[in-house]
Amino acid sequence: MIATRFVTDRLAMLPLRVEYADAMAKVLADSKLYEFTGGEPPTAEALAERYRRQVVGPGRPGESWLNWVISATQYDELVGYVQATVLGDEAEIAWVLGTAWQGQGYAKEAAVGLVGWLVAHGAARIIAHIHPDHTASAAVAAAAGLRRTEQLVDGEVLWVR
Repeated sequence: MIATRFVTDRLAMLPLRVEYADAMAKVLADSKLYEFTGGEPPTAEALAERYRRQVVGPGRPGESWLNWVISATQYDELVGYVQATVLGDEAEIAWVLGTAWQGQGYAKEAAVGLVGWLVAHGAARIIAHIHPDHTASAAVAAAAGLRRTEQLVDGEVLWVR
């Protein structure tokens, strides 16, 4: 499976390119983004290196890394990213939206679009792992059609569609 551009009402999901690293370093610069996931804001150089690895992919047969940056079409500005690791017909998804863009429904719109794209491309099972206290991400997962399970994996709740 290969990431291709897709759009929603207000967003364009653009397949990841190394050239997005500078802009995305600004989007991901707020330390508040890492409250539930840990870590710290990446530098543009660190993102460029990460993007180089992600674009190449996992190198394991049957596994795909699909990564998109999210562009708010009204502003033609990058606002976050969505990603999926696909193995067989299962996709594990994640999303991150820069703090300046939160609260406008962009994460929900992007996640709903991502799930729709994955289902259209053959994903039968979609999962996400969400910190139990991250109510905003839980709301996004629910809007994207995932349901909360009682299963904890490394301290995060498994959500499944």
